[in-house]
Amino acid sequence: MAAIDGWLIALLAIVAYGIVVAVLYRTGRIGPDRALSLFGPALMLKTQRGKQFLERVGRYRRFWTRVGDLGIILAATAMVVIVALLVLDAIIASTVPASAAPSPQEALGLPGINPIIPLGYGIVALIVGVVLHELMHGIVARSQKIGVKSLGVLWFVIPIGAFVEQNDVEMMAAPRRQRDRVAAAGVLANFALTLVFFLLLASIVSTSVQPNATGVGVVAVVSGYPADNASLAPGDIITSLNGTPITSTTTLLQVLSHGRAGETMALTYYRASDGSSVSTSVTLAPLSRYTGVASDSTKGFLGVSPAFLTPTELRGDLIWPASSPQGPLVGPIDWLVLPLAGLEPLQGTDQQFFHLSGPVASLGVANGWVVLNLLYWLAWMNLLLGLSNALPLYPLDGGLLFRDFTASIAARVRRGWDEARLERFGGRAAAVSSLAVLGLLIWQFVAPHL
Repeated sequence: MAAIDGWLIALLAIVAYGIVVAVLYRTGRIGPDRALSLFGPALMLKTQRGKQFLERVGRYRRFWTRVGDLGIILAATAMVVIVALLVLDAIIASTVPASAAPSPQEALGLPGINPIIPLGYGIVALIVGVVLHELMHGIVARSQKIGVKSLGVLWFVIPIGAFVEQNDVEMMAAPRRQRDRVAAAGVLANFALTLVFFLLLASIVSTSVQPNATGVGVVAVVSGYPADNASLAPGDIITSLNGTPITSTTTLLQVLSHGRAGETMALTYYRASDGSSVSTSVTLAPLSRYTGVASDSTKGFLGVSPAFLTPTELRGDLIWPASSPQGPLVGPIDWLVLPLAGLEPLQGTDQQFFHLSGPVASLGVANGWVVLNLLYWLAWMNLLLGLSNALPLYPLDGGLLFRDFTASIAARVRRGWDEARLERFGGRAAAVSSLAVLGLLIWQFVAPHL
């Protein structure tokens, strides 16, 4: 019932927003030269305030030119990476059954719509990322002597970001390298913010977050089975089973895979409720009792759901993913998919695997984890914004960059073409790349159903 009420409130808010926008438009208060204009369904609230700030900061032309050149390199690299990932996803999508197909909401990196992005943390991170993305566009634009018409806020029911409206005529008239610096500046800003927030989170976790024990965290316990009978509870950490130190989920599953129904095993675990170490024994139940499959009658069953990562592994991934014991590639992937594994935002049972110290602890456990979760999502959302905007897709920054990249290549190959023809070629190439990217995105949702 609460979910239905939430959708109803959201629908009413969107309808009310649409009515207000329609009234403003019909009364002439919305238009290209007005303080209010439309960007798709979003309302642009324009102002001239802030332009002097852009002028002051952007006057360091040599510095921002170098920053813009670095942005071009990073944006081009990100473009190749994100397109390669889309192609790989498209190949994998052909082998995915319809039951495992992603939902359309997962294609949108919007808090509250995408099921893995939490509404509160996501909105804050999105606003920070978009505002600084646009601010960087404005600063580099002024450093390259490209005009800024206005600044403002994008509003769609709620504030969803900010914008810096460049002078389109001056932007198109500028040399390709200069306008590419402006286009790439936003992508660079998001990657820089990703690094800043990642390092800030890593430094806090390394000094202020410690696992309660070395072992595998218990996420859930099946009532009436051996783990429950041994008083194991969510938030506890299994440290030893059958004489084997449990240092990873793989180790726990290996020990259990050799267990037989009726076998008694020694069990040691950290009890979160009182912070003590408990040593006891458990007699494994027949797995068939839980699965209902007769062939499982000789297999042992403990009755716990272990965490995706151990507390030690999770802490290590938050500090430096490349040092993961699973390898320098697996660690960063684990860091990225923490939301899919239910480990971000870290809350409830998962918080019980750790204790806080230092300044973070002085905020209280609840507030301390809010700060840590927010830093993670600030880094995660900025990485998403940087990669997304690098796509060779109009009207994203990557679409504008791809147009100029292809025009620059054509200028070297077709030396007889004039500037107008080069621009037309670049525009057509960008249009083709936009259609190709859209096709790859749609294919991920269509292929599993074919």
